[in-house]
Amino acid sequence: MVSCGGWSSDAYWAARVCRELTRAGHEATLVCRRGTEDRVMSRARDEGVRRIETLSFRSGLRPAADIRDLRTLRAWLPRTDVVHVHRGKEHWLAAIANRLSPQRRPLVRTRHIVQPIRPHALNRWLYGRATDLVVTVSEAIRRQCLAAGLSPSDRVVALPGGADGEKFKPTHDGAALRQELGLAAGVLLVGLLSGFRVMKGHAMVVEAAQRLTGSGRAFHLLFVGRGPFEAATREGVVRAGLGDRVSFLGFVDDPARVVESLDIALYPPLESDGMSRVLFEYLAAGRAVIASRVGVAAEVLTDDESALLVPAGDAPELARALATLLDDGALRRRLGERAAALAHERLTGARVTARLLSHYRRLAAAPR
Repeated sequence: MVSCGGWSSDAYWAARVCRELTRAGHEATLVCRRGTEDRVMSRARDEGVRRIETLSFRSGLRPAADIRDLRTLRAWLPRTDVVHVHRGKEHWLAAIANRLSPQRRPLVRTRHIVQPIRPHALNRWLYGRATDLVVTVSEAIRRQCLAAGLSPSDRVVALPGGADGEKFKPTHDGAALRQELGLAAGVLLVGLLSGFRVMKGHAMVVEAAQRLTGSGRAFHLLFVGRGPFEAATREGVVRAGLGDRVSFLGFVDDPARVVESLDIALYPPLESDGMSRVLFEYLAAGRAVIASRVGVAAEVLTDDESALLVPAGDAPELARALATLLDDGALRRRLGERAAALAHERLTGARVTARLLSHYRRLAAAPR
């Protein structure tokens, strides 16, 4: 169940797991917020989700709507083996429905963001007694959950990853996009796929690129995404004199097509951004990656083996790493090959779902 009003990392994670469970022969239903057909449900169907139900999931405390949702959930419980939730609204609804029903089912909560859980009495009940397993998308979030002291360590597990291993595969067929961008032969394409927000590191990328403009290295910088910081980034590109070396693609329907065209992929957030889906997509596609040493990147990547890691917010270090990869084609190939091996062994949606399924089976078999 996911109550978000728009397509987000938790909606993607839930949809990916539903799709992989269905492919493995299980029945999985994604429960979405009513009224999000265009923003969430259609995207989930595009990801391969076959069964979708809706609840009102009204924000805040809404007695009438919440009671209707609780009644529906209680009716669903006897036909369910495991209930998996992703946000606070559905977490509370599922926990209360379980409490009111003689047909209690295992309750799993995934936490996607770095945000402390307040250890008050209600949360002590919700996490300590009503929830059977807490899944986190990074080890840092797992440690944060344990620090709250609400769940024992054996009931909190980190499952990083979730890239679509079928869409994102090691290829080098970027000719069409390069032609669209008007790139000459020998110009390397460096890309960042991310929403334009301050913490995503766009300004640092512009500064790093500016530091390399006089070096004679042939590269083109590609920004893909939308967001409130886009105008400021465009202004920064102009001030840096990079106008002819930078392209903005906006939102794209097929990010895999863009990722496979990149010679170097950038993941430069200033702080942990939770799931970090695009990082796993870069890796699965076999790109040579430069990543900030924050969050899940610092947990799953090894510097100079599966990526080049740089301090968050350090434009000079990013420029040095970028220069290294621009100059060394063999290093780009080696990093890309090892990144793809790592991703397809551990970090695709299928791999994450297989590990999650083992927890589901254990919980479903345990006496209630």
